[in-house]
Amino acid sequence: MLFGQSDNQQNTLLADCISAINTLQFTPALMRLLHSMLEFDCAVILGYSQGKHPVYLYDSLEESRQLLFQHYLLATFEQDPFYQTLLRQQPGVFNLKQVLRQRQDNRYLQQFYLKTGWQDELCLCINIGTERWVMCYLGRTTVAKPFNKQEIATLNAYFAVLQALCQQHWQAAAFNLAQASSEVKLTQANMRLYLDSALQSFASAILTRREQQIASLLVQGYDTDAIAQQLAIMPGTVKNHRKRIYAQLRITSLSELFQLFLNHLLTQST
Repeated sequence: MLFGQSDNQQNTLLADCISAINTLQFTPALMRLLHSMLEFDCAVILGYSQGKHPVYLYDSLEESRQLLFQHYLLATFEQDPFYQTLLRQQPGVFNLKQVLRQRQDNRYLQQFYLKTGWQDELCLCINIGTERWVMCYLGRTTVAKPFNKQEIATLNAYFAVLQALCQQHWQAAAFNLAQASSEVKLTQANMRLYLDSALQSFASAILTRREQQIASLLVQGYDTDAIAQQLAIMPGTVKNHRKRIYAQLRITSLSELFQLFLNHLLTQST
């Protein structure tokens, strides 16, 4: 029996998860199943493909959501010790202490992780197919309550089932951007304000003000000549800025830039 759940309750949660495969209800159903196994305060699910930025699939963050996009999804993910575990292609359940012991450089912990407010973390590293992975991060924000050995053992015992569920949901299709746990209800009156806010803050933590202006115009569909005319600069200058934007964001195409902006649009706080 898991975390106070009866066999019938556990079977119901598992059945709900199976029924939700290939629907938008899968990640919430998966969270309910995981909550039956152990307590956690927040969760993030990301999809990874070789050589690409992570794709946002789900989150239940109440605070510091801007860190997810403005820092982690753009650049910090490469320093994440859990991501380093993924690069070694090791599926399984990993805890923060375990992966930190494998690294001598803890700048990620000091410069980024402490800002999130998470005090402890578990990660389910799930192989979906060739060079495709899903990482499910479970966090606790209470200092006095780290994940214990029994909770980790429980997840390990059910890892094969959890991995099979995720494979069935994500294996046959490309990673698609998903909804956050709390739905953002936009009306025509405030939709433009929400979009304007996203455009103004897009990549602002990494790019210069001019680069950020150009990036926001690119995702709105402006070409080089139109951007040059609007900003009163030369087309060659726009092209140089564009090259630097791609380099700073570690992308190689406009389609990747669009994907990053969609990530940002979904993960920004309202």
